[in-house]
Amino acid sequence: MENHDVRQVTDSRVLAAMSHPLRRRLMDVLKVHGSATVGLLAERTGQAPANISHHLKVLAAAELVAEAPELARDRRERWWRLVSRGVRWSNADFDEDPAARAVADAATSLNLDRHVSLARAWHAADETAHAAWGDGPFSTDSWLHLSPEELAELGRELIDLLARWADREVPDDGRERQPVFVFAYGVPAQP
Repeated sequence: MENHDVRQVTDSRVLAAMSHPLRRRLMDVLKVHGSATVGLLAERTGQAPANISHHLKVLAAAELVAEAPELARDRRERWWRLVSRGVRWSNADFDEDPAARAVADAATSLNLDRHVSLARAWHAADETAHAAWGDGPFSTDSWLHLSPEELAELGRELIDLLARWADREVPDDGRERQPVFVFAYGVPAQP
């Protein structure tokens, strides 16, 4: 399964636009909760509406978010949506330009910081939260012996598995479901 709704970014200006913690968070909120107004985004992030508007304009200029006028109830109401389900990039695409490569490296670092901060926030949660989720939360790691092609295949399989869970129709069985963040990295390393 190939996900055509993930944008391959090759423009460092797009990476620069999303390389801000609040803009990265706004993209996550839109991914988790769907289209929203500035007011809803301000509530969900604890930010001032004017700050949200500014950052949405930056994301819109990079074509990462777009207005969703079909959701507005009147001319004054402005809704926003993600343009693509996600973005990906290869730092190697920016090797020809040192400034662009610096932006790509910063975007990668911010992305990793965001992933780790979400995991750390869970571990810092109180025992009541941990008890409510039982054995659900997990972490795992493995050392594998792979060729570059095998690592790429493993990555595609993991992405397809996560996409299957993300795209499934949520059962209407009365059970409460909350957003769950899952991330995985497969990188060459030495123990």
